[in-house]
Amino acid sequence: MLSGRRLDLVDPSPLDIEIEDIAHGLARVARWNGQTVGAHAFSVAQHTMLVDRILRITNPDLGARDRLAVMLHDAPEYVIGDLISPFKILLGDEYREIEARLLAAIHRRFGLKYPVAARLKARIKSGDRSAAYFEATALAGFEEAEAVKFFGHPRGIDRSELDLKPWPAAEAEKRFLRHFSALLAEAGDRPA
Repeated sequence: MLSGRRLDLVDPSPLDIEIEDIAHGLARVARWNGQTVGAHAFSVAQHTMLVDRILRITNPDLGARDRLAVMLHDAPEYVIGDLISPFKILLGDEYREIEARLLAAIHRRFGLKYPVAARLKARIKSGDRSAAYFEATALAGFEEAEAVKFFGHPRGIDRSELDLKPWPAAEAEKRFLRHFSALLAEAGDRPA
């Protein structure tokens, strides 16, 4: 990692995880394998911020610690990239185990429970699917009917409330770090 940390994928240590590495990596990992419109890729960092925005609209009762879990829901992708769902299915259990070990270490690093409580996990999944719908229709060339088939139709969210214009990587990194730090402060923790 750019921080100088070395992360063991077989046995990842929370001590080798830095939020700056996560933000840097996620800001440079493209959603949709980069097959989106715009001058910049729609990054996993921006996607994470979109999921958080959607959940602030649909689940305003979520506290700062829950929103930190939202911000980290795709954090393993800073190391392993964003694989499209059909490919993840082909890779099977080994991929899921590596992803789970990374996410567990990331959660421990920031003092969050792992595994995530079932209710919060369902909320994150719902926000993730809503984000995928909006990304698919606004950026990835999906017709609405096709997006609904794969992701469902989001309810209670007005597209005009969402920022779907892809950000440059440096901006995505900066926004991710600023938002994460604000959530840490709100949760009563010092920035990492």
